Amino acid sequence: MRRGAWFLLGLALLAMEAVAGEARPNADDPVLEARLMGLAADLRCVVCQNESLAESRAPLAQDLREEVRDLMRQGKTDAEVVEYLTLRYGDFVLYRPPFKPETYLLWLGPALFLVIGGLAWVIATRRRRALPATDRLDAEDLRKAAELLRGESK
Repeated sequence: MRRGAWFLLGLALLAMEAVAGEARPNADDPVLEARLMGLAADLRCVVCQNESLAESRAPLAQDLREEVRDLMRQGKTDAEVVEYLTLRYGDFVLYRPPFKPETYLLWLGPALFLVIGGLAWVIATRRRRALPATDRLDAEDLRKAAELLRGESK
């Protein structure tokens, strides 16, 4: 029993050693890293879709960040990097895609839904006004309803 306990303790210590490690910087140049994170915050992860490239932990996002680092090290401007990624992945990689025929529905869709909703509200309101007004209940109808509620129907 004692031998098994030492064995488990040794395994636990080995596991902790494997997990623990010295944190290494993401880039040799902190200015380049800050520029990368600023640009990556405006780019969408093509795997996660609702996370920025800077936030995503997906392996493809890590590869893309490394590719963007390489492009920046080559002297590419932010616009050139964005153009490269857009050519490769399309406008989907941008959180703010350009206003062009392919993205009209994306940009104008919310306004279109508001207009459709407003028209539906106007039509429903007009139809409701066009319905005949219901007659008010007279005293006899109120007495019959009260009897029904008390269970005194004839």
